[in-house]
This record gives sequence, structure tokens and C-alpha cells, in this order.
Amino acid sequence: MRNSRFLIGGVLILLCTAAQAASTVENIRIWAENGKTRVVLDLSRPAAHNIFTLRGPDRLVVDLKSSRLSESLKAMPQGTGSVRSIRSAVRANGQLRVVLDLNEAVRSRSFTAGPNNKYGDRLVIDLQRTGGLHAVKTASEAYKPGRDVVVAIDPGHGGHDPGAIGRGKTREKDVALQISRTLAARINAEPGMKAVLVREGDYYVDHRRRMEIARRNKADLFISVHADAVDDRRAYGASVYALSLKGASDEAARQLAERENASVRIGGVSLEDKDEVLASVLLDLSQSAALSASMDVGSKVIRELARLGKVHRRTVQQAGFLVLKSPDMPSILVETAFISNPSEEKKLRDKRHQERLADALLAGIRTYFYTNPPPDTRIAMEMRRVPAKQVRHVIARGDTLSEIAERYNVSTAAIRAANKLSNDSIRVGQTLSIPVYAGT
Repeated sequence: MRNSRFLIGGVLILLCTAAQAASTVENIRIWAENGKTRVVLDLSRPAAHNIFTLRGPDRLVVDLKSSRLSESLKAMPQGTGSVRSIRSAVRANGQLRVVLDLNEAVRSRSFTAGPNNKYGDRLVIDLQRTGGLHAVKTASEAYKPGRDVVVAIDPGHGGHDPGAIGRGKTREKDVALQISRTLAARINAEPGMKAVLVREGDYYVDHRRRMEIARRNKADLFISVHADAVDDRRAYGASVYALSLKGASDEAARQLAERENASVRIGGVSLEDKDEVLASVLLDLSQSAALSASMDVGSKVIRELARLGKVHRRTVQQAGFLVLKSPDMPSILVETAFISNPSEEKKLRDKRHQERLADALLAGIRTYFYTNPPPDTRIAMEMRRVPAKQVRHVIARGDTLSEIAERYNVSTAAIRAANKLSNDSIRVGQTLSIPVYAGT
């Protein structure tokens, strides 16, 4: 009898321990803003979880180990944004399953957060509509269909700030402006693309003002043009930078602190009337997408620069440059060469080399936007058109891509897209597929 009491007591202790170890979902919160949806599960304690997506219909499934719903959680919240409804059930293995029934295909990201002054342990699930990272910027803005892609070009330094100065007295601010002007002309000659110069002359623009100019012009990309310098004059080659995660978090904290005292906007949405949690969500989602897009466009630009000559780094680097801290658009900084290297300084002063640099930058930018066209742009509309037929054209001596496009009454961009060309270079004997559209 005594042994039975010990056995029962031991079982009760184990059951109590298991109950204490289980996590309780105390509340489920959901909100949506600017094409993004966040779902937060407030937990009594951390819980191991697994998340996966199911199709037909679209669902996001969250399994929480050794968890249950709180008795105080009488009903699931109403769906909003990408979530149509939320339901739950306890599986045979004791796991709590929470299912998000979705209105559309999404990309998901989840992370756990520890207690703060307002909430305890949390499981946070972020949902982003598929269809391109540009939803970060364009979801709430009334663009006209078929608009141009806007590229903001920022010539580094200027005015009282000459930047680096080479051994031959070449000033970084001068070559940056010359290359930027050439790049702007190239972009403006591209169908469906438009350039905005942050500065058009020899004057200084504050770093945050540079971002504001790009944002005011609804830029789809911000590119800052510079020339590198180090003590070692043997250093050579171009580099491309995107913002580091540390720089992004610093800027997020600054913008959150300023949102009540200034008109801080993310993707066209004001933060000043949002509570701290929602403002933080908007910044976090925007920066995650913008950083990913920055790395993408940066990799395409450095690949084109590598074709022009040796590069200093073959991959996109990350640093906390202030000028890159725009959370709602892809932003890259290009060090075109080392002005501290006498041979590269000489190249930077050469107009023909400046043109080649501009061509390489354009090729990378163009490849990015023809791979990821914002859905409301002329480029996206062109790529959705279905040609009535394909004509095979063999390149003869003297042919140029622009002349071929004029001959068949199509754009050079359409020919490049149909043949996966990153630039206008063609060779004698090469066969091109020419998309011919109805009515042309």
C-alpha cells in the first residue's frame, strides 16, 4: 500500500512537471499594413515550433511542441491582410497545431522574441506577398500603370567635401559626378527607365537629404557612386557595398525614436501615428526586403564590373554607410576604382573609361530590373506581352542591336530579354530570336 502511494505520488509529480513544462498560447494578435502581415503568438514560456506551407488551398501550418491554447483564449482573431482565417487543433502526438488559412501565396519568416516591458515570450510570423520585393515600396503608392523604373544616382561627396584625392590631384567628387552624369544619360536612353541625379553640380548634399531626394522621386533603386582610397597604392579594382545588418538595426532605432517628432515614412506609410510595436514591424519588414534586394542588384552590378576589369571583391560587401540606410528601397554604393592607385586614377580621368564604367553599371541595373520588374512598370508590361511569332536573325557584319530593333519594330529591351543579353554586345554569326508582336 505504501509503495502504491509512492507510485501515485511520483506520477502526480511527473504530471505536474510536464504541465509546468508545457507552453500556453495566451493570445494571438494579427495586423496588416502595406502588403505585409504579422501574426504574433503570445506564449507563457518558449516553445519549440515548426512551420511549413501547404498548397491547394494555401495554408501556413505552425506546430508547437508540448503546447496548448489558454482557456482564456475563447476565439481566434479575425483574419486580415494575407490571412483569411485562423484555426487550431491538438494533434495525437500532443502538439498544438495552428493553421493560417491564406488569401494568397506568401513568403514567410518566423522568429522567437523574449519578454519585454509589455509582452512575454512570443512567436512572430511575418508574411510577405509574393510578386517581388518591390511591394515594400509600391504597395501603398498610386503609380500609373506602365510607369518608368526610377533610378536615383548619387554622385558621392561634392562642394566643400572633395572626397579622396589621387596623387595626380584628381578629386573623387569630380569623377563621381562625371560617371553619374554618363550613367544618367544611359538610363534615360533606356525605354521604361528614368534617372534622377541627387546632385547635378559641384555642391554638397547632406547624406540623409540624399535619401530624401530619392524617396521624394519614388525611386526603385538608389546607387551611390564613389572612388575608393587606401594608403597602399597597389590596391585596385571596383567594389560594391550594401548596408550591413548592424547599420540597418541602428537606423531602425533612430527612425523609431524620431517618429513622433518628424514625418518618418516607410514605403509611403507614415510612422508617426503608429504605436511602437507596429512601427517596429513596418521598419523590420521593409528593411529585410530592401536589404535582400540590395544584395541582389549589387551582385549583378559587380558581375558586370568584373567583365570590365579586375575587381577588388567579387562579392557584395556590407558596411554601415549612412547613405545606404533607406529602409524602403534597394540601395548600393559602388567604389568604381582606387583613386589612390596612380594607374586607376588615370583611368578614372579618362572619358572613355568613365563611359565603360557607366555601361557596366547600366548592364547590372538593367539585368536586375528585367529579372525583378516592379509590377506596375512599363518593363513588367513588356515582359508580360506574348509575341505573335519569333523571327530568327543571324548577325551580319555592321549590324547593331538598335538597328535590328528598328528593322523589326521592337525595342532593344525586348530583344535583350528574349535572348537573355545583359548588354547590347552582339557578334557576327550570332543568331538572335526576335519577338514580333501582333500589329507591328
